[in-house]
Amino acid sequence: MLDIKLLREEPEKVKKAIATKRADPKLVDAFLELDGEWRKLTQKIDELRAEQKKLSSERSVEAAKKNKEAIKEYENKIVDIEKEREFVWIQIPNIPDADVPVGSDETGNKVIRKQGEPKKYSFKPKEHLELGEALDIIDVERAGKISGTRFGYLKGGAALLEFALIQHALEVLRDEKILKSLADKVEKGYPAKPFIPVVPPVMIRPDVYRKTGRLGPGDEDEKYYIPRDDMYLIGSAEHTLAPLHMDEVLSEGDLPIRYVGFSTSFRREAGSYGKDTKGILRVHQFDKLEIESFTTAENSRKEQDFIVSIQEYLMQSLEIPYQVVAICTGDMGGPDIHQIDIEAWLPGQPSSTGSGQGRYRETHTSDLIGDYQARRLGTKVKRAGGKTELVHMNDATVFAIGRAVIAILENYQTKDGTIEVPKVLQKYVGEKIIRKSSDVG
Repeated sequence: MLDIKLLREEPEKVKKAIATKRADPKLVDAFLELDGEWRKLTQKIDELRAEQKKLSSERSVEAAKKNKEAIKEYENKIVDIEKEREFVWIQIPNIPDADVPVGSDETGNKVIRKQGEPKKYSFKPKEHLELGEALDIIDVERAGKISGTRFGYLKGGAALLEFALIQHALEVLRDEKILKSLADKVEKGYPAKPFIPVVPPVMIRPDVYRKTGRLGPGDEDEKYYIPRDDMYLIGSAEHTLAPLHMDEVLSEGDLPIRYVGFSTSFRREAGSYGKDTKGILRVHQFDKLEIESFTTAENSRKEQDFIVSIQEYLMQSLEIPYQVVAICTGDMGGPDIHQIDIEAWLPGQPSSTGSGQGRYRETHTSDLIGDYQARRLGTKVKRAGGKTELVHMNDATVFAIGRAVIAILENYQTKDGTIEVPKVLQKYVGEKIIRKSSDVG
């Protein structure tokens, strides 16, 4: 949630900023009205408590009894007001950085740079599903019979690619030499501490989920909820990594603290009716490696730059063409201050314009959250000088496995329908070529 001081002292600034995120500026007015009531009630309770001390010292038993009942009445009122105020408060999104492109939807996103040239083929490139089914390494038909639409089996070579991607990424994120070279590009001497691997819970309590800013009014339709246990299935490892230091005070000397979490993720894709219905691009269940980072305020933007450099390094190691995109205000997440996406070139996809072949599709996201999540989670840092303040947080994709597999299948396809394995993954896969299982040997 936003700093209450900012809401009270600069409401017009907040209104203007959140309007660019397609949020209703009237939320600020509603909050301030409830906050005004809360402050009046708080003042009244303080006055009554001071009076209670006075009456107790004077041994005015009857007056003290009536006063105590009045305190209880006002305390009950303030509980209700606090609930209403918080309900509105959590709906107010974070304020975008000044350099974020202003736009109403994805058409307002800006390409920052491109890396790599799309390969030219002597044949018409196929989409990942056609390739995967022909090689019997992706099976959505049987998955549909068993689990329904938007599910799939990864088999054989596709499954090996998943585990290869995980091993490769974990090696990079633990390699101090690689991390130092990337950190120095951000700022000479910027901390190159390795990432701590984590396998987090895939279920989360609703109250904690709300504190992350990822479960607000209107978000429930996208989540899988288990009523009997009052738990949600997470949509990404960062949903349970973000609260890892909830209600803790971290030492400045320990920052940055960096985690890389692996989890299965679950999303209803409720708002994607008719989009990407074929294959494994947009599914209800997928595996993912995700970064969560805790830093000081002055280093949070540098940390995002560092994380994006890691994402680019991984894409370059796979030799897959991509573009880096600044996400506009109307397309970015509610908790985000600054969002950067990486989109991989997929040669088998029909062009977004409807003519031609190939298009860029999102494979990575990097979210700078600032102190928005930390405020509700109560995650703080104690400075060397003794001052305590909120930490700043970043989260980002290392690999959304299904999408990375898609990018490999489409970019490394051959005329005969087999798939060349990226050089950097060959030692994990154990093969240079992915063929149909029945053709192996």
